[in-house]
Amino acid sequence: MSVSTAYLGIILIWSTTPLAIKWSGEGPGFLFGLSARMLIGTLICLIIMAFMRVRLDWKKEALLTYLAASLGIFGSMLCVYWGAQYITSGMVSVLFGLTPLLTSVFAAIILRENSLNAIKLFGIFLALCGLVLVFYTDIAKSEIVYVGILAVIGATLLHSLSTVLIKKIGSQLPGIVINTGSLLISSFLFILVWLITDSELPQTLTLKSGGSILYLGVFGNVVGFTLYFYALKNMDASKIGLIPLITPVLALILGYVLNSETIGWTLISGTALIMLGLIFHNWRKTPVPVLDN
Repeated sequence: MSVSTAYLGIILIWSTTPLAIKWSGEGPGFLFGLSARMLIGTLICLIIMAFMRVRLDWKKEALLTYLAASLGIFGSMLCVYWGAQYITSGMVSVLFGLTPLLTSVFAAIILRENSLNAIKLFGIFLALCGLVLVFYTDIAKSEIVYVGILAVIGATLLHSLSTVLIKKIGSQLPGIVINTGSLLISSFLFILVWLITDSELPQTLTLKSGGSILYLGVFGNVVGFTLYFYALKNMDASKIGLIPLITPVLALILGYVLNSETIGWTLISGTALIMLGLIFHNWRKTPVPVLDN
């Protein structure tokens, strides 16, 4: 597979995931849809590992890596699915676009990375202004919306923290091993939460919700992460960082066309500020060439 094909695949999957999350919870409930998605993804990953003859590592460093990754899967996904009940799929994608900004903040605090220069800080400021604009405008429409917004922001924080913790641990495990180990832990926790809070199987499952669960299990959990690790290995990190600039726009369009979601000017303005902030955050100064005399 070419790197450009993998890159395009990531964009398409990440753009459609918020809408699929929205649809998967219609009817069976978000906890059932989430647990079923994780089980499907886990089983497929185990099959792939068996085919590749790769085994899970259970040493201390590997376990810490699985737990750190589970924070981004279990904690983040639980917040996203719960919050998606109250906000549009497009807004879910826009809020998750803050991930690179939050990741850089956690990296500066935990990894002591000296990466927050004036331009990057200005980008974070612009993104926060866009977030405030979206936040207060939607609260004026419906008070319950703020619950969904806060939940997805919490999910973004957990996802960013998980990424930095994995980096701090520094495990050299293959991506499929990390993915499978974290999915095993997360699937167990999701099923446990479902049994405690609900534990009822849906009497009916529509084609839309069932198809969305299957799509998320196969493409969201397995194909998407596989393409991401492949692209990350073969592309500059700066190009990978451009993906959050593209996916929110596509997600907003898909939500409008396929789910009749409203896109107001305030949401467009807030999204534009967040995207502009990401542009500044990913800004790279072009080095001036030195000419030998």
